[in-house]
Amino acid sequence: MIKGFHHAALSTPNLRRCLKFYTEVVGCEMAYEFGWPKGSADADKVTGLLDSEAKAAMLKLGDSFLEVFEFTSPQPKLRVGERPVCDNGITHIALEVKDIQSEYKRMKSAGMTFHSEPMAQESGFMVYGRDPDGNVLELIEYT
Repeated sequence: MIKGFHHAALSTPNLRRCLKFYTEVVGCEMAYEFGWPKGSADADKVTGLLDSEAKAAMLKLGDSFLEVFEFTSPQPKLRVGERPVCDNGITHIALEVKDIQSEYKRMKSAGMTFHSEPMAQESGFMVYGRDPDGNVLELIEYT
């Protein structure tokens, strides 16, 4: 029986910068940090990689979690430019907010870039923005 979603995960080229953004700007709490050295057979088996090595952290936001990895082996491919949300794969992470206008202004003043200003929709308001690695975060307010 599937109970629900537990967490999403991101890979970043700079773990400290990413954690700073998600704790200081988004408001996540550090749940725990972990990692593994190159040559960890179990980690290679789980990830499907050869000679993997990573530092990672699990962040908590409400009842949800976000796992963030910085792989040092194998060498990750760096993303060039911003990945369009129409490309196959995970397109964004949505954060439910209260008072989207205030959150939009606060996060924008902290350096987050947005595609537009918050827009009205049938159930409330929403806006897409990008974290420091270019991942899309949606802010959504249900009214």
